[in-house]
Amino acid sequence: MAFRGLHDADPLDPSVLLLQDRHKSHFVDTKQEVLRPRQQMRAFLSQWRMDPRIRPYVICAGFYGIYRLGHIIIDWPLITCLVKRWQPETQTFHVPVGEMTITLHDVAIILGLRIDGPAVTGICVLNVAELCGELLGVTPPADALRGLTISIRWLCQQLSTLGPDADEVDLERSAHGFILALMGSFLFPDKKGVHVHLCFLPLLWDLTQTSTYSWGGAVLAHTYRELCPASLDRRCGISGCITLIQLWSWERLHVGRPDFGRSAPYPAPPLPHALHDDDVDVVVAKGLDDGLPVEHGVQPKPQAEVEPEPALPLGCRWRVPLTRVLNPSGVLLLYRDQLDAQTSDQVLWQPYVGELVDQLPDICLADQDIWGTMSPLICFETIEWHRPERVLRQFGLHQEIPPACSYEHQLHRVDARGRHQRNWATYHAPYIALWDTRSVRIITSPPMVGMMHFHDPYMQWYRRITRRFMTPQLHRDDMRFHTTAGSMNVM
Repeated sequence: MAFRGLHDADPLDPSVLLLQDRHKSHFVDTKQEVLRPRQQMRAFLSQWRMDPRIRPYVICAGFYGIYRLGHIIIDWPLITCLVKRWQPETQTFHVPVGEMTITLHDVAIILGLRIDGPAVTGICVLNVAELCGELLGVTPPADALRGLTISIRWLCQQLSTLGPDADEVDLERSAHGFILALMGSFLFPDKKGVHVHLCFLPLLWDLTQTSTYSWGGAVLAHTYRELCPASLDRRCGISGCITLIQLWSWERLHVGRPDFGRSAPYPAPPLPHALHDDDVDVVVAKGLDDGLPVEHGVQPKPQAEVEPEPALPLGCRWRVPLTRVLNPSGVLLLYRDQLDAQTSDQVLWQPYVGELVDQLPDICLADQDIWGTMSPLICFETIEWHRPERVLRQFGLHQEIPPACSYEHQLHRVDARGRHQRNWATYHAPYIALWDTRSVRIITSPPMVGMMHFHDPYMQWYRRITRRFMTPQLHRDDMRFHTTAGSMNVM
């Protein structure tokens, strides 16, 4: 790892990217190291086959779409390339054609999580024995705890198996454990992906109320928070909702995208044989009437008694067999060079249109009035700003030079370590008040018309404040990817 030096002096205007001297893009990565994975979704699903009797509880809480999305193989070279383009000061990816980011709109469509609603926050003063005894029906031993986090493996061992005579209390407790483990494996993984914080458990007390919280905002806050330190210095790992980052990229960018017909209608729920981790669940869809394997000694209900399969979020369309005929996987240098050579026609600024969204569940489109809110995103100790004003083209609007935004260092210094008795709702009260008035800060701009011109004022400004190319200037003649036509099979 070495400095780029004076021969590659971008950005010319340092007033926006104040952390550039610490950013990964400031260094020449001679070893081309790939970020290390820190997710355990596949392990969780292999240990806990969801009993069909707790499915109504998971649906009620609003997390069934996450369960059905399941495990998608992560393309870590792609994630590495995206992390190197993430800028903490703006909360956006800086690509050659402008700023892009994961917005509340993306979270709603891809994951099917609620956006509008109370912030995910509260008190972390927990009596672990009392809380777990009440909501899980079992008290964790000391070796299953690490501070106020609990082992996901232990949750699986204790709560995944239900007897044939399980009553409603047993089913609800198993559902609490399942959702908590799902959060720790997929939505809010810790640094190693093996524990989940117990602060989420009180929010599962009443599952009819659980679904009203802004889980989409919380997941996005957590993901932003993980992207920021991962893009700086020499950190070699990242947690957060990595699947969201990858599916966002596949929907909007050409780099690393599997060969999947985007012009085809949104597919029906995937066939059971394609959902290796989901085969305990009974799928009822047109043309699917075969029985599934019996799990846990529980016989599936007759077809007439099984509730129809709920509509699934858009991310589930990637849960079918995929190929990468045009996009070789695992080639870090190729991905880097493809992004460096990106042109405007390779970006899907508005991918969620037409037939792709016609079959989505109501929750995916329910909160679109606040998708463009300029507000803080909240997840207990974590506060991150949602900045749609910097990516107006993703909302079909004309992009002007965005207003200045400040990087709040003090917010990034706040974490939950040693603060087990803090009431985050009180500590972050000013930011929660801003979230509560989210509907009054919605982006506005004229509609976008055609592609943005090279000499547009925004592009002239953008080229001065950022580093658009990751390949060092002295090495650009050796780039493995230069144009879009006929170059996809390089290497």
